[in-house]
Amino acid sequence: MRTLILPIGPPGAGKSTLTNGLQQFMTAIARPCSTANLDPANDNIPYEAAFDVRELVDVDEIMEREELGPNGGVLWAMEEVEANFDWLEEKLALCEETVVLDPPGQPELMVHHMALPKILQRLEKVGYRIVVVQLLDSVVLTRPSLYLSSLLLCVRGMLHLPYPVVNVLTKIDNLKAVGGADLPFNLDFYTEVQDLQHLLPVLAAEQQSSGGGGGEKWDRLNEALVSLVEDFGLVAFETLAVEDRQSMTSLLRAIDRASGYVFAGARATDEEGRTLDDEASVWAQAMSEQWVGKMDVRDVQERWIERKEECDEVERKQWEEEARLAGALPEQSAASVVRKHAE
Repeated sequence: MRTLILPIGPPGAGKSTLTNGLQQFMTAIARPCSTANLDPANDNIPYEAAFDVRELVDVDEIMEREELGPNGGVLWAMEEVEANFDWLEEKLALCEETVVLDPPGQPELMVHHMALPKILQRLEKVGYRIVVVQLLDSVVLTRPSLYLSSLLLCVRGMLHLPYPVVNVLTKIDNLKAVGGADLPFNLDFYTEVQDLQHLLPVLAAEQQSSGGGGGEKWDRLNEALVSLVEDFGLVAFETLAVEDRQSMTSLLRAIDRASGYVFAGARATDEEGRTLDDEASVWAQAMSEQWVGKMDVRDVQERWIERKEECDEVERKQWEEEARLAGALPEQSAASVVRKHAE
């Protein structure tokens, strides 16, 4: 089954980092995977790319020729990729069945520009199952207004790219350092995106403290935006710490669930334990909230916010022990290992 994984999101959300992380993780579990760069302005590629769109288009040349700025140059370049779809199809034909495409971070591509949707439509027609992984830096949780605007961006992205979507809050391991310990709600409030009416008083308080004054018209606007997101009812988030194995495992299972990869040949059982052989059983598994591999968001909060330092220390000692058992470290105390590393 040919699967295309497309990380999207604003600049700095972690698209290239996730692409690199997926390549390393899937290589480690012996699952064939190819990665490719679709961003003509990306000069720092941390992963081994099967192909690079810069082989086809030169964004600097486009900017000079068409008298465009950086954003306009990237959008024009994506239109050139669309016009040269045969090139993209030929490159993908040489890749593994699972391909991670690293696209540009211009919000226009996820909001209103039609080049990327048209490319994906043609890829779908030639047999690819497409999963969009929509990334947001978890720092958006630290400001209620930023969180609400990010929810609207997610809703628009899901409408603009009508494929299975996995929304992800990235850099969750850094959330405590940027104010995550002072969030007014538990992490599950932000990931489940339910009962957003509770956000309204916090939004009003933020507007008052920012000197904007707030007022009745802002309150009505916030209420309308919250109702819009709640009525849409399809936004929820996974969390990701890209260097954490358990977090990467959970995200990959969520992606596989969205693409249907984990349900190939799968069947559910009835109340008496008998196997169901119809397609409805596969659908029932896909819609179940008890799918194997899903991390409980309460465990994520405990690991990365409430007990981060303690868990970091336990994990560090586990890594040292694993390395020692593998022969990579001599038999010595953890303290001496730390001292030697510091030197």
